[in-house]
Amino acid sequence: MENEEFKTVMRYSDPLRARIAEGMLLDNGIPAAVFGEVSPYPSANLIDAIELKVRAEDYDTALALLSTPYVED
Repeated sequence: MENEEFKTVMRYSDPLRARIAEGMLLDNGIPAAVFGEVSPYPSANLIDAIELKVRAEDYDTALALLSTPYVED
């Protein structure tokens, strides 16, 4: 993910949620990275200070995936 334009697709205050979302995007073939994580404890992070970023060309697909409700089989 070097020398590419990145866009913030979501913001979180809970690092675990950010990492889960990152993993879901990676599992679906979308390179993603978490920025701004200060601590593994949500109360130590500023509100919505953790950013999940993707390549600009993957933004719409990533947003659609993150907006899809989870349904168990």
